[in-house]
Amino acid sequence: MPMSRQLVEMELTAEGARRERGTKLRGRSVTVNLAESPLSWLHARGHLDDRLFDAGERLRGDYERAQLAPSVTMRWDPVRISGTGDRGLSPTERQIAAKARFDGAMQAAGSGLCDILWRVACAGESMLEAEKALSWPARSGKLVLKLALDRVAGYYRIA
Repeated sequence: MPMSRQLVEMELTAEGARRERGTKLRGRSVTVNLAESPLSWLHARGHLDDRLFDAGERLRGDYERAQLAPSVTMRWDPVRISGTGDRGLSPTERQIAAKARFDGAMQAAGSGLCDILWRVACAGESMLEAEKALSWPARSGKLVLKLALDRVAGYYRIA
């Protein structure tokens, strides 16, 4: 599945990339894809290996399948029609199974690590935003995220 691209030119500061509307870039700049997830950004630049990236994507997938994010509008799920193949799990059963997997993975990550894991993998916050929200020192989140993803990879049995 091709990823969409929303490229924006941002000023590169000591705190990271910054964009203020209506101001001219003064120093060095960087092009940022706003549609890229924080996990794929870290993976593309060699900060996460394939195993950790796959664990994060699987966790995010379970988070989305369990529909844990807040809903903004009504649901437009298709209505099941009798006689159209009711084999397998119902949508509700799939949602419950995804929630159980998500809860198990977060428990496997541990209470001290699941905060950064949820913020970056599920909520899509950048590493800088997550570190600030958790009042952590700069550049400490990447190490903690790697530890959490390693535990999640073990939970999902990703080799």
